[in-house]
Amino acid sequence: MKERTMLKQQMTIERPVSYEGIGLHTGHRSVATFRPAPVDHGVRFVRVDLPGNPQVQVLPRNAKYDQAAGRRTIISEGGVEVHTVEHILATVAGLGIDNIVIELNCVEAAEAEDGSAAPFVELLRGAGLVKQSSLKRFFKVTKPVSLKDDGAELLAVPHDGLRISFTIEYDNPWVGTQYASFEVNEETFAKEIAPARTFVLFRDVDELRAKGMIKGGSTDNAIVVKEDGIMGGVELRFRDEFVRHKILDFLGDLFLTGAPLLGHFIAVKSGHASNVKFVKRLSEETGGDGFRRAQAGPAGKCHMDINAIQKIMPHRYPFLLVDRILELEDRRRVVGIKNVTVNEPFFQGHFPGHPIMPAVLIIEAMAQAGGVLLLSTVDNPEDKLVYFMAIDNAKFRKPVLPGDQLRFELELVRLKNRICKMTGKAFVDGELVAEADLLSMIMDR
Repeated sequence: MKERTMLKQQMTIERPVSYEGIGLHTGHRSVATFRPAPVDHGVRFVRVDLPGNPQVQVLPRNAKYDQAAGRRTIISEGGVEVHTVEHILATVAGLGIDNIVIELNCVEAAEAEDGSAAPFVELLRGAGLVKQSSLKRFFKVTKPVSLKDDGAELLAVPHDGLRISFTIEYDNPWVGTQYASFEVNEETFAKEIAPARTFVLFRDVDELRAKGMIKGGSTDNAIVVKEDGIMGGVELRFRDEFVRHKILDFLGDLFLTGAPLLGHFIAVKSGHASNVKFVKRLSEETGGDGFRRAQAGPAGKCHMDINAIQKIMPHRYPFLLVDRILELEDRRRVVGIKNVTVNEPFFQGHFPGHPIMPAVLIIEAMAQAGGVLLLSTVDNPEDKLVYFMAIDNAKFRKPVLPGDQLRFELELVRLKNRICKMTGKAFVDGELVAEADLLSMIMDR
């Protein structure tokens, strides 16, 4: 299977929004305020009820499972804890949000009023999802990773995208054995996964309450399943709603990696404890931070090396004329470089004894940098080509010689119906050497 190139921008929300609900286990009134965050910030919870407003970052090392607490996911940093984060994290992951601040007024995150993640989807979409000026960093599965834990089995394998498959098995006739598998993206998450509600077996309720849990639980925010049916005559939203909710929880727990995921994640009879152990195993197997396709540099600047460029650009030797992308701002701007060496094949004939880079190839290299910007606006850019329609106002100020480093800076002027106009400039040591206006079109390969 051909690997898809994940050339996508990081994302945050446009404006702050808040959600007030009841903590499922503590029963406390909980207010969660979601705020925009800059590139490479990640996801962080802030305890505004504690002195100094301490933060807890979503990372594998901060993931915690407290056997005494049970049935919830906990993150902890510097002795500060946040409980029951799985539904919020699943929503952040499902909507493709990379950077966000989540302020809480107590230890436990708010439970949505119906026990699903659908209200969080509506809330964060309403806040506006905005792309940022740096590429996403993916946690990529490159080899099989497995875990067996107290009857649960989990497996991660390489996959072109994010897929979650889950199997549950209960001895309650209304739940029974269920299996579901989804290719997870914003659309499938919002429609097929987020609406699935929390459920509990009625026979477990007294025991959980005796342990000090589910103080905020009710038939309004959880499906209570008895041996002879569902309490309150509640109708299921999906025939397999129970396993879909397990997928929701699993996605939230997987996002404890701190980054969007690439892989197929398979779970059988797993819960929060096993999920957290699995995330830590994934982190250990990948050296702590996973495998990141796109690396970001200082101040959120995007760095794409030649391998990343070749993932989306069809050009090859001797006609790939961009060595690195330094900056990429969605639908706005790109900065790339070309290192000009004496070994360039065109110097053999242009000119012997007096090597000068052909002006037309300076424009071609500039255009290739612009092609990266243009292809970043579409899904699956490896299936597209950029055709040039016109080159206007081309000017050449100085010759480019072996040993020079060309820096291309291009601004997107207009993009409509796959037709793009850009203005570009080329510099050597900060001095303008060439400029042009470029008109191009995206085509299917």
